[in-house]
Amino acid sequence: MSKKEVPMAQLQDYLPHGTYDAVLTYLRQHKVHLTVARERKSILGDYRHRTRLDNHRISVNGNLNKYSFLITLLHELAHLLTFEQYGNSVYSHGKEWKGVYASLLAQFLQHKIFPDDIEQELLRSLRNPAASTCAEDGLLRVLRRYDEGATHRHLVEELPADALFRTADGRVFQKKEKLRKRFRCVEVSTGKIYLFSPVYEVFA
Repeated sequence: MSKKEVPMAQLQDYLPHGTYDAVLTYLRQHKVHLTVARERKSILGDYRHRTRLDNHRISVNGNLNKYSFLITLLHELAHLLTFEQYGNSVYSHGKEWKGVYASLLAQFLQHKIFPDDIEQELLRSLRNPAASTCAEDGLLRVLRRYDEGATHRHLVEELPADALFRTADGRVFQKKEKLRKRFRCVEVSTGKIYLFSPVYEVFA
């Protein structure tokens, strides 16, 4: 996956106004090697802890809007801070990480840098942060309002039953019924069944 290290002077281009200094303080204090990656469908960011030979490493998808970029970066920073405090002795998204992540979110929320709709979703997530921004459907629905070009994409849940849609890799599916939390969809070319998240973005 192609990545590039972010020059600190350019970092503010990826962040909401008023957050650069606070983020930079964390990155410098913990000697983080921050890179920007091309779009990854399965993850928005990742973290690799420091070793004897290397610094902490964080990557965040570069196609995210500024609010999504910051939230994803805070998610990964929470992994770093959890590692610094507990090492590898706790679960990656256990109660220790949730506490650290909630504390980071609260720190940035107090400065009123998020639009009201995002702020309300983040306040809800403080009670029990998810293991991934991708897992928080309400937050995803709100964040996508701030994506450039979002009007050209649709969520699976927005499509009518039996509608055809295309994924980013060009495959075509037909939407079927909802099974608990996901929609059953049929790949047109193969007849294979796939389960799609309601908030998965597709092209109709």
